[in-house]
Amino acid sequence: MQARFILVPALVITSPVHATVFMSVEQAQAVMFPGETMTPHFIDLSDAQISKIEDASDTDVLVNHLRAWRASGGGWFIADQVVGKHDFIPFALALSADGSVKDIEILEYREAYGGDVCNPKWLAQFKGKHNGSTLALTQDIQNISGATLSSKHITDGVRRLLATYAVALAPH
Repeated sequence: MQARFILVPALVITSPVHATVFMSVEQAQAVMFPGETMTPHFIDLSDAQISKIEDASDTDVLVNHLRAWRASGGGWFIADQVVGKHDFIPFALALSADGSVKDIEILEYREAYGGDVCNPKWLAQFKGKHNGSTLALTQDIQNISGATLSSKHITDGVRRLLATYAVALAPH
């Protein structure tokens, strides 16, 4: 007796993906540090540094490679990413010479929902924050309804990068 198989076409339903690239790392550097020269300062963080960063930020370090550039005017530019709901959200953080947040830019957003985290007014909440600032969602950083995970993860990512600056980049 021979087995018979019936092939039935399957209907696959997916949610739409809205991938938007806002700017490259180089374009973000030009916007955040106009007219300044950027010098790469890439670092592989040690286990001890990662431990200090995680303790200070209460956030996990996902990769040990730091992509930072020193601006000729004394500030720092860091390119990083956080997980949104389903995908990574690449972003750039500009720090003033004193280590406080000068600016933040979302470089690319691939999630179907939650794109309000790209809003300049929401991102402006981070300006002036420094290592040791509370930086807690719903306390001093407003949550965005429909973008709660993206809001939380970007807030956590900024707090982690401020701790990374203090541990690995700041003059001691």
